[in-house]
Amino acid sequence: MTAFVTAPSPDELAPLFEPLTIRGLTIPNRVVMSPMTRSFCPDNIPGPDVAAYYRRRIEGGTGLLITEAIGTDHPASVGDTGLGEENLPLFQGQATVDAWAKVVEGVHALGGKIIPQLWHQGPMRMPDGKAPAFSPSGYYGDPATADISYIEQARIISAAPMPVPTDEEIADVVAGFGRAARDAVAAGFDGLALHGAHGYLIDSFLWEETNRRSAPWGGNAVERTRFAVEVVKACREAVGEDRPIIFRFSQWKQQNFRARLAETPAELEAILGPIADAGVDLFDASVRFFNTPAFPDHGDLSLAGWAKKLTSKLSGAVGGIGLIKGKYDTDNAISEASNNLGLVMRRFAAGEFDVISVGRAILQDPHWVRKARTGQPLPPFDPASVSILT
Repeated sequence: MTAFVTAPSPDELAPLFEPLTIRGLTIPNRVVMSPMTRSFCPDNIPGPDVAAYYRRRIEGGTGLLITEAIGTDHPASVGDTGLGEENLPLFQGQATVDAWAKVVEGVHALGGKIIPQLWHQGPMRMPDGKAPAFSPSGYYGDPATADISYIEQARIISAAPMPVPTDEEIADVVAGFGRAARDAVAAGFDGLALHGAHGYLIDSFLWEETNRRSAPWGGNAVERTRFAVEVVKACREAVGEDRPIIFRFSQWKQQNFRARLAETPAELEAILGPIADAGVDLFDASVRFFNTPAFPDHGDLSLAGWAKKLTSKLSGAVGGIGLIKGKYDTDNAISEASNNLGLVMRRFAAGEFDVISVGRAILQDPHWVRKARTGQPLPPFDPASVSILT
């Protein structure tokens, strides 16, 4: 894997700043702000500070904003992240819709585009006495395989009771995604993103380690896609035909960083194919470093590249763009800056993906996109420097 190439000139970056139409949405450039949970929504509602946070990213040149993950109205949707469950946003009633509508209005006033990411923490939900974690088979995964960053969380969650949900309870969670999607439309969002990665609920149905059910919600790799398929269908019905749906997926899980959703391209096609057919427009392929070949025995193609090749849908790359390393690749949360956009452009020019998602770099510096576009020095990432005012 190439570690460094010469930083591209503004002219060489120009293709990254061409518009892209995703179903009925046209974005001005191909740089997307990746969804990042910040726990800055007291009482589950975003305030003026959150609205200003997103406006700054549009002012800084970002083409599309994907919000921090927003929970559905299911009681087990979100739990403690260490900063309190009450600080995580939800779509739950008119007050939450109205609050997000103000965020959207601020972004639209600047000519920006914004979509929410919906999630359900599933087996990753910390116990708090309000509701048990929700997993297809009542199973977190093996806590012994959790990354060191999550080992204590893994022990706590796996030791707590986690009942096996009924088929009817699962169907109600699917309906909850549909209700959240309708709330997103009511708030004026430009599309929808679904968190189907990292061991959260949708991903836990896809992964055979956590989904040990038989039909109708489990079985072989294709049968395990049913939950994701039904969620996408419910959301597509709610948002209509003009708004795009983006689906994030990953190989790795927080329960096991070495886990693989698919061992071969054929296995990945079996999983992504039904989800694509259900109504997804773009697959957001989450890896820790974007330049990593997904299946080395089958060539150098990235996970985003395989998603696009296998489904014929648009795809996006994410993981360590603008930084020297991917998230979680070392115990040190601080990451040096790296203008690795030369590597990005090599794969972009080869047609592997259509957008790039940038997380930590834009989290710290709302003007990162403009700096990258004009060849200015890019800053390192230090989480201690990130605040609600960033």
